[in-house]
Amino acid sequence: MTYTAKAISQGGRELIAFRIGDQEFTVNIMAVREIRGWTPATPMPHTPAYMMGVINLRGAVLPIIDLSARLGMKPAQPTARHVIIVAQVHDKIVGLLVDAVSDILTITDDNIQPTPEVASDLERSFARGIIAIENRMICLVELEAIFPDIESEAA
Repeated sequence: MTYTAKAISQGGRELIAFRIGDQEFTVNIMAVREIRGWTPATPMPHTPAYMMGVINLRGAVLPIIDLSARLGMKPAQPTARHVIIVAQVHDKIVGLLVDAVSDILTITDDNIQPTPEVASDLERSFARGIIAIENRMICLVELEAIFPDIESEAA
């Protein structure tokens, strides 16, 4: 599904789709500031296991999060093919390491199915639904739910 004026006019939303392993996820495109190639991160001491380190982004220190590890999946082994999605979570800017960005989707709420009851509490806490389109099952992710600790750091 691609950008359509009809979907937008019916209260649709635009999402960025990306891959982690064999799974596809989406986030609201309004949270995304840019997409950039993988840059090795400088590790920081005493950080959570999903925190890869920091990079210099035009003079600003950008924390890089291994989204695979944060979602409870196998930690990434970054290569030149990986990308960093620079996104705003609460009022902080973070880099999310993913395997690849695959698409920009425009969907309406009718396209979103509820997260199955068999999903774990962790998964239901960040998954806002499942999008079933074009023979694909894509998890709609709420970044603020994945990183509730960022909000408490800002407080």
